Amino acid sequence: MAETNKKLYMEMQMDELKASLEENNEDLNTDNNNNKVEVSSKKKNKSNDEKNIELAKMYEDIAEYEEELEGFEKELEIINVNAFNAISAALTSELPDDERNYENELKGILIATWTHKIEMKELASQEMLEVIKSSSLNNLIETLNSTYPEHDGDFEKELKSIFINRLNMLIEIKKEHIKEEVDDIYIAGLKPSFVKRIYKQVHGIK
Repeated sequence: MAETNKKLYMEMQMDELKASLEENNEDLNTDNNNNKVEVSSKKKNKSNDEKNIELAKMYEDIAEYEEELEGFEKELEIINVNAFNAISAALTSELPDDERNYENELKGILIATWTHKIEMKELASQEMLEVIKSSSLNNLIETLNSTYPEHDGDFEKELKSIFINRLNMLIEIKKEHIKEEVDDIYIAGLKPSFVKRIYKQVHGIK
C-alpha cells in the first residue's frame, strides 16, 4: 500500500513538472511565420484524474474526523457559556440539525452517566436517577435543589461537568484518530498538506 501511494505521489510530481515546463516554454515555440505554435496541453482536470482520486481517498477519513472534531468543539463552547437550563435550546438554535434532538441526547447522557455511577457504587442514588428521568432539562436543577436541599454541592456545575467531560473525551479521541491517519500518510512517503490539497481539488473545496 505504501509503495502504491509513493508511486502515485511521484507520478503526480512528474505531471506537475511537465505542465510547468510546457507553460514556461510556450512563448519560445513559433512556426515559420513567427506565429506561436499551440502547445498541446495534456493536463487533465484534476477532479477527474484517476491518480488524484486515489490520493484524495487517503484524506477522506481525516476530513470526516475534522468535521466531527469541529462539531464537538462548537458544542463544548456552547455548553460552557450557557446555563444548564439553556443548553438544549442554545444547541438547537446555534447548531440546527433536523436529525438531532438535543434535549433527548442530553437527557440520555445524564441517565447513562447516573446509571453507571449507581452500578459502580459511586455516590449516586436510584431516587435521584428517577428525578432526572422524570424532569425536563429546563427545570431539572430547580427540581433537584428542592428535592435535595441538604445536598452538599452544586447540581448546576456537577451536571454540566458530565457534558463537558464527555465532549473533552470525544475531542481527544478525534484528535488521536486524525494523528494516526496523518502518520499513515507520512509512512506512505507523502506530505499530509499535499494529500489535503488534492482532496480539496477533487471535491471542489476552496
